[in-house]
Formats: sequence, C-alpha cells, structure tokens
Amino acid sequence: MRNQEFEQPYQILNQDGQVTGPLPEGLEPARLLEWYRTMWLTRLFSNKLVALQRQGRATTWIPSNGQEAIAVGLATPLLAQDWLTASPREMGGYLLKGVTPAAIAYFCRGFPPPPELAGPDVRCLPFTIVIGTQTLHSAGLAMAAKIKKEDSVVVGTCGDGATSEGDFSEALNFAGVFQSPLVMVVVNNGWAISVPSHKQYAAKHLAQRGVGFGVPARLVDGNDILAVHAVMREAVDRARSGGGPTLVEAITHRQAAHSTADDPTRYCPPENLSLWEARDPLKRFRRFLFDGGYLDEKGDMSLVQEVEAYLTGQVQKAFDYPAPSPDGFFNNVYAELTPRLARQRDQVRQELGLPQ
Repeated sequence: MRNQEFEQPYQILNQDGQVTGPLPEGLEPARLLEWYRTMWLTRLFSNKLVALQRQGRATTWIPSNGQEAIAVGLATPLLAQDWLTASPREMGGYLLKGVTPAAIAYFCRGFPPPPELAGPDVRCLPFTIVIGTQTLHSAGLAMAAKIKKEDSVVVGTCGDGATSEGDFSEALNFAGVFQSPLVMVVVNNGWAISVPSHKQYAAKHLAQRGVGFGVPARLVDGNDILAVHAVMREAVDRARSGGGPTLVEAITHRQAAHSTADDPTRYCPPENLSLWEARDPLKRFRRFLFDGGYLDEKGDMSLVQEVEAYLTGQVQKAFDYPAPSPDGFFNNVYAELTPRLARQRDQVRQELGLPQ
C-alpha cells in the first residue's frame, strides 16, 4: 500500500531557507526570534556540555547538533499544562518550555536539580537515558490526563533506534486503543548509535507504522522548524480536542557523535555528514529570517553573544551550587521513610562520618 503523505517529508522551507509551502498562521516576529534564539541556545549549550565532559566536570552527554529544528519545533504549540517527555537530544524543547540551563547543567554534574535551580514546574519529565522507556511514560501521562479530564496534551519523543523496542509499540497501541491525547514524535536521524536505518527496519518510513495501530501519522522535514511547528500544531490540536493520538516522524541527521562515548568517524561516511551540513536547520531558519526582514547581521551577532553570556552565567550558577549530601538520595523515595530505609540511611551516615 502506498500513501502519498509518506512519500516525501512535509516541508515549508527548503535547505536554502526559501519558502516552498504555505506559512503557518500566527507567526509573530517575536515568536520566530524566540524559536531562533532557543535553537542557538540548544546548540551552544550542547557544545558547552560536551566540553565540560571532556574536562571531567560533567557526565556523558548526548549532543543535539543538527537537530535543533525538531528539538525546539516539537514544543512550539505546547501550553503550560502540557507534558513533554524526551531524551537529552530534545533538550531544545525543554528549554523552550522553561527548563533552565542551570538545572540541566546541575543534572549533568550527576545530581537531581533542586527547586532553586529548576524553577517552577513546567511539566517536563527528567531526561530518559534507557532507550524507549519514555514512550510508556508518555502513554501513561496521556491516559491519566484523559481519565482526569484535563485540558492537557503529552508529547513524547524517541529516536529511530527506540522504535525497535517493544515499549514503543506497546505505547502506541495503548494510545490508539484508548484514544489518549498523545503525540509521539520519532526523531529519525538515520542512526541507532552506529546502526544505519536500512539495517534496522524494512519500511520506507517509520511513520507508516501508525497505520497498523490505527493512529494518524505525519512525515515531516525535521530540519525545517516551520514545517515541524505546522505538523505539531495540527497533532496537538487534534489531541486536545479529543481526536486521539498522532505519530510524527521527523527526518533529520545528527552532526555530532551519538554521545561523548562515541566516535562517528568509525562508521559514518564523511560525504554523508557533508550532505546534511548543507541542510543545517540554523542556517536554513537564519536565511528565512534575513529574507523576511526579521533579523539582520548585527541583530544576529548580538543574539548569539547574548546567548553565550547567558549560558556562561547559568553554567556557573550550576557549578557554584553545592552538591547534595551523600545520604540525600534517601530523601526523595517516600514521603516518610520506611524503617528499613531509615536504618540504611543511618548506616550510610555512620560509615561516612556524617551527623546522625
């Protein structure tokens, strides 16, 4: 069976930033510049976290270079009451929704961010590292929203590699059966670590899997933030109005390693990277903003400098904040410690010479 929607990813801006499709409504200049700033914030912050890891000051990080349009775009239609459950590579959505870089930097020190750094609750679950488990969290949150009759939508994300996990199929089937307000986004960057897509699945596009679960699906150019916004807004509006879930596949490519523990030069052909560098989402959106008169060279330079200064302050704030007490992990398990956990905490304190 052939479906025309699954032949070519939906696109509004081509790789040169030229408009090739109808622009979404409501694109105020301030909003466009906010998206652009958040894309730069995502790239520069990811680079900074990689540098901190190389210095031995942060944990392993998963770079998002080249995927800023889908990372930010998937969150553009979300409201304050909506949930986002994702991996570190979708950090841009977290930043747009209100998670502070200081909280993420503290997390990358290996500690749970305290309220003083995290700020108000913006309904973003902690980054999931275990592959695919966040899809089940997404389905559960969406079902809870439906049961409680909340006016909230859940956007869950996973990579192409995670679609090979049973969790992904179970989550999509559950959402399809119960028509919960879920938008599942597959960020297809062509590689499951070092396994190319053609060795991972036989379908032409992963969006086609939606048909089997009775879930509407869309295929979108993940390097075109305007197209991502348009597709996500349609899916989020459908979920909010009671229309059930949507599966969105975003075609993109990562320009960096899978993680700081990976060397992509061992498996990714250099010509492949060159091809996708020409489709860079920041360059594409920048050209659109320039051509539309929303931004110029001076404004662009000022914006990037402001983002760099902001990140420097946020990272410093995270590293100035004291590390939690070694026995602190007992504090957030239960509202009241069980007798057994209390004994274990006391034993840890005694062995470490901490006050009882």
